[in-house]
Amino acid sequence: MRIQKNPERAKKVEATAAEGAPARRRLSVSERERQIVDGAIQFFASNGFGGQLRDLAKSIGVTHALLYHYFPTKQALIDRVYLDVFEGRWRDSWDELLDDTKADVEDKFTTFYADYVNNALSREFVRILMFSGLMDHAISDRFFAMLRERLFPRLIRETRRFRGSTSRAKPSERELELLMGLHGGMFYISIRRWIYGQDVHSEAMHDTCDEALVRDRVRGYLQASRELLTQKNPAR
Repeated sequence: MRIQKNPERAKKVEATAAEGAPARRRLSVSERERQIVDGAIQFFASNGFGGQLRDLAKSIGVTHALLYHYFPTKQALIDRVYLDVFEGRWRDSWDELLDDTKADVEDKFTTFYADYVNNALSREFVRILMFSGLMDHAISDRFFAMLRERLFPRLIRETRRFRGSTSRAKPSERELELLMGLHGGMFYISIRRWIYGQDVHSEAMHDTCDEALVRDRVRGYLQASRELLTQKNPAR
């Protein structure tokens, strides 16, 4: 048993420490909501969507009642996570880049996908999308609907421009599948990183995807499109 030689001094030190400790600031409504959403993003990315809201609240450090006050249902919280992680990370500058008629197609695709892989396809993005695909497709269906509306038509249009085509016809199955090879290959870079825990290309590029790697994939896709579809594409 340890003998306290100077108990009065110890009390004084404890009192001084307590007085000097910063008071916990009460979070505003927006700050508390942000805390819950950020915690939910991490929770879903690590555990999927099968966990209970009580477990989620405990992981965040708030009461179940407080969590319920901000998000009455799990679906309401999932909807908010979708807006933050998926729609919220889409950049209007990507639309502007792909719509630039003066820029080189290969350069546009390379710039877009390098930014998309390195900044949008985060650990949370990839893992939440994968969990959704394995569960109820609620998030994955919404996200791919956005891609079909906002991204894929632009990529098809620019791919045709690369081939010298001005057609606005509905994309053929071959065009779409070839494009899915490019887009899926970019997503697989992040699957290797955030699902399989593997380095991408080299350990030096674990946290980023080198632009040269992206350009190689883009160039391969565009050249394949020119060779396979220029003469045979009925949409031209």
